[in-house]
This record gives sequence, structure tokens and C-alpha cells, in this order.
Amino acid sequence: MFSPLTPIDWKRRAIKYYPEKIAVIDEDKEFTYREFGERTDQLARALHKAGIQQGDHVAVMLPNTHYMLESFYGICQLGAVMVPLNYRLSSSDLEYIINHSDAKLMIVDEEYSGLIEKIAENLNFEEFVIVAVPGHKTTLKGVYYEEFLELTSESASLPEVNIDENQLLTLNYTSGTTSKPKGVMLSHRSNYMNAANFLYHLAVKHDDVYLHTLPMFHANGWGGVWALTAAGGTHVCLRKVEPALILDLFESQHISLLCGAPTIVNMLVNDPKAKEIELQNELRMATAGSPPAAALIQKAQDILGLNMIHVYGLTETSPFILYCEWKKEFESKSKDEQASIKARQGIELAFNGETKVLNAEGQEVAWDGKEMGEIVTRGNVVMSGYYKDPQKTAEAIKDGWFYTGDLAVTYADGYIEIQDRIKDLIISGGENISSTELEGILYKHPDVLEVAVIAIPDEKWGEVPKAIIVLQKNAFVTEDEIIVYCRANMAHFKAPKAVEFVESLPKTATGKLQKFRLRELYWKTAKKVN
Repeated sequence: MFSPLTPIDWKRRAIKYYPEKIAVIDEDKEFTYREFGERTDQLARALHKAGIQQGDHVAVMLPNTHYMLESFYGICQLGAVMVPLNYRLSSSDLEYIINHSDAKLMIVDEEYSGLIEKIAENLNFEEFVIVAVPGHKTTLKGVYYEEFLELTSESASLPEVNIDENQLLTLNYTSGTTSKPKGVMLSHRSNYMNAANFLYHLAVKHDDVYLHTLPMFHANGWGGVWALTAAGGTHVCLRKVEPALILDLFESQHISLLCGAPTIVNMLVNDPKAKEIELQNELRMATAGSPPAAALIQKAQDILGLNMIHVYGLTETSPFILYCEWKKEFESKSKDEQASIKARQGIELAFNGETKVLNAEGQEVAWDGKEMGEIVTRGNVVMSGYYKDPQKTAEAIKDGWFYTGDLAVTYADGYIEIQDRIKDLIISGGENISSTELEGILYKHPDVLEVAVIAIPDEKWGEVPKAIIVLQKNAFVTEDEIIVYCRANMAHFKAPKAVEFVESLPKTATGKLQKFRLRELYWKTAKKVN
């Protein structure tokens, strides 16, 4: 009989073969796979008793805790749809998302409940399940999570649900780097295939100990939520991203695998503790979210011995569609050359479908590393569409191909490398300038901690590049010195015409730079640069 492709089935397998294996570590709490299975089953029973049926939507706003992991499995095994929420959004954005998603109930962390308290009376439901957090209190009316589980007898039977692999598993709202959040419909099948890619290409093994550095709400933790359970590995939860704590966990929990945006990598290599620890096992890290500079990858390898694995994708693609496959022939290259290769987005994954780069005429670009086009993809992991938005869906998916909005080139070996987001490409006097390329140069400067390059208006050239820089602690460098440095390392017309030093850069919860916020600011206030 046909068996649907659903990542929920991996929980069954893990309990069957690894019942006494530690499944989840969350600060001072540990759960075996048997215990984890019992808790997720109990959550499913409690939700069902509360009226949640197959196809219903349940909003969840939790940091990376065992409660968040339990929600993925407990909600989705009912055939209900989980709506993971970014707790770093504004109350107004959350109100829009929650109501737009048609959620019927919400599970919320007490620390972040203040955001929901402001909008509770405007939501389309009144039922809250609250995860207690010491030192925090909420005025939301609801039941606490552990009490909620106890409302239903453990002997009560689980509802029988026939899951179609093409039905919704989660409704993930885009992180808002360019526009108002859209509800991305991801199916059981697309999540299964994405997690299968995670398993294979990140070489996940039964003995792996995985640190959830990446917010689980983001495209379902890039697949780690499902893939580690599939292998019977151990999930280590991380409530807040603190570099020193992460480095401590590397040692104390013998972490072997993690994922995170380049900004997380940057935080780790620049923490003083990074040069003190001596890792006893090889540590693999997948990075994605925004193109990482080759210099940053080199630092991660030199300082922490991290085996960096560059992957690429979007919420709309579950999320992975490319990875930078490492070949033995690369070992003979210099460290700089190796880092440059690892900064590429790479080639198609094994279980996805087809990905390529198309030029303005709709033809695949030449494999010469020069001709630029837009990355498009089709296959097993592409979203079903944007929730309640057929127009945006039609704009994004054309003739079965999803258009990513990312500009890239393809090298002779088929490896794809992003040059920029379409909206981030700077066209100055008719010349194309990649903000990503310029950022890569600036990351090599010893005084630069973080950088974002955007276009600002210019009377003569239309627009010119501006570098917005966060300096290393106690560093001092002038605008002129930065510009001279760039001109010495790249074509003069690509160098920034203006530089500004700031304390921090705007980012999403997953560490992506929000350049649209910088553009909005500087296109309103920036003076013309002559």
C-alpha cells in the first residue's frame, strides 16, 4: 500500500529503534525518544480535545526549546497545520500574520507574551496555551502547557488521521527582508524531501549531536527539526543565541553539527573564547541566509576548525535547493581558493528537482562565471503557493518554475554563485555593481566586523554604492581609508563612494541583513554624492 512521504513518520522510527537514546537536551532537562514520543502524543491528544481537527491551523510562538520541537510533531501528526511565528516581529505584524493564517489556537512562550497581550482582543480566537518561563508573567487568559497536557488522559486513544503527503504541514511566513510577510504553504512531502537532503548532504548520523542555533520557526529549522529525529540523533535546544554559550556547548555537549546565517558565524569567530577552546571532535556547520564572504569562511576554518558547508534556499523552497559539494580535487588548492569555492552556493541537491540560472531572455546563462541571470527552480521542495494570495503566487511561479529574485552566475563546473538580490544590484552609470562582491572585499579588512552595501542616489551616476560598517571593538578607521582599501582590491568604479560607521545593522531573526530598511532610510535622507 502506498505510504505518504511525511516527516512525522520519522518519530515512529526513532521510538522503535532508539527508545532510550537521548532525543532532546534543553538546558537541565533531557528526554529520551520514548519520553519525547509520549509528550508529543499527549500534546496531540490535548489539542484534539480542545477542538483542533485535521486541517486546522495552530499558531506557535516559542524560542528554541523542547516545547517548540514537541509542537512540530504534536500538531502535525494530527494532520493540523503549524504556523511558526517569529517572536522578534512587531505586535502589528504578528496581528496581521495570526489573523491572516486563520489560526484557531496559539501556543506562546511567557517571555514573549507581552507582544500578544497588546493585540489579544483583535485576534480571531481566545484560546492560548502558555509555556511558563521563570521570572515572567502574562495577562493572557489561557492554560499553562504542562496543565494542558494533563487535561487529557494518557490512555485516551489518538485520533486516526490519514495524511496526504501533499497536504499542508506548516504555514511559514517570509522573514520580511523585502516586503510584507507572505504565508508560504509547505507540504508534508516538501518537508520530507528537504529533510532527506539535509540528512544526505550534511551527512547526518545516529551519533550526531545537533545544536539548534537557527530559529526553528525559520523554514522549520532548515530541516533539522525532522532530520535529526530521522537519524536518531540528539537535538540540543538553545533558547537565545549567545556566542560564549554556544562555544561552551560545543565543548560540554560535544556538538558535531549546527546551522546558522553568516552573521552567526561572524559572532562566533569574533568572540574572545573562540581562540581559547580546543574542540575534540570535528564540527560541521551549514551556513546560508545571505552570501557569506570567503574571508569569513576562512576565519571559521582557521579559528574554530569548522567544516563549513554552504547551502542555499528560501522559505518558498522548504528551504534548500543548492549546496556546495566538496570534491577531493579542491584539496590541492590554496586556502584562499578553497574558501572562495566554499562561498559559492553550489549545485542541485539529490532529492529536489532542477535549479538553473536564466538570463533576461529566459535562456540558461553561459557556464562561464560571468553572464548573470536569475536563479529559478522547480521540483519536490517548491511551495504549494502563498496562502490566500493567488496573484503573488502567479508572480513567483511561472510555467512551473519558482523565480527566486537572486542574481547569479554559473561556473564551468556547474557551480552557481549569487552575485546579488535583484533589488540589491547597484546600477551606477550603466555599470552593474554587486553589493555582495563589495561586502566580500570589506570583510577582509581587519577592522570590519559587519557590513552592508546599498545604493544611494547620485545626480551624475543615478546611484552609487555606500558601505555601512560596524567596526571591530576598539578599532578606528576613516571613510577615506576604507575607500582607498576597496580601490586597491577591486575596480575603482565598484568601490564605495560613501562610508558610514554604525553600532549595528538591521537583521531578521535568522540573521539576514534587512537592506530594504537601510534603503528606505538612505533614499529618503541621503544627500546626493558628487
